[in-house]
Amino acid sequence: MKLIADNLTVDRGGRRVFAGLSFSLESGNALVVTGANGVGKSSLLRTLAGLVVQVEGKITLDGGQADLTVPEHTHYFGHQSAIKPALSVLENLSFWRDFTAPARAAPFAAPAYGLNDILELLGIGHTADLPAAYLSAGQTRRLALARLFVSPRPIWLMDEPTSALDTAAEAQLIGLMNDHLSDGGMIITATHTRLGLSPLHVLHLETLAADDAMTFDDSFGDMQ
Repeated sequence: MKLIADNLTVDRGGRRVFAGLSFSLESGNALVVTGANGVGKSSLLRTLAGLVVQVEGKITLDGGQADLTVPEHTHYFGHQSAIKPALSVLENLSFWRDFTAPARAAPFAAPAYGLNDILELLGIGHTADLPAAYLSAGQTRRLALARLFVSPRPIWLMDEPTSALDTAAEAQLIGLMNDHLSDGGMIITATHTRLGLSPLHVLHLETLAADDAMTFDDSFGDMQ
């Protein structure tokens, strides 16, 4: 698979966030989006997820399922955990499994985890029957992450994925992210944290100016 963003222009709240942004990413690769606060990192992820409509440009996925849109190939993991506090941990995860049907493509063959299996793996199996309202911030974040594994999709769009995680959980997540790449998936993440992902590329966004303000740094390695 190959994800291609061609000449993207995005406006938010009547303000042009970025213009003329192009990049591509192939299966098994990660892209880290860097830049100052407010430069458009989250807006880019939300555009790729289909939550924001670009003013100009095109997003395509070569090698995906022809009957699915690009956003239907993605999991969006944003700042909000999208957890209903009145539902149990297991009920929350069951909802997300049923709501986000798997999207598989030829180069992507990640197995789906069982509900309890992924909760155990992420260290929150003992909370399965608790209302999500009782979870700590870190446990809530792990529950949000669990939905990526019960309904596999090839493209993960992750906004500050290690936020609220302790050191051990952060290391585990990075390992799982590398496993996703090994399975033929892709990861695009906005973060200020150094992530040990490989292969890793960097897309650096700068404040929009009169000239082309978007740069693509393909000399990956310094973020690892």
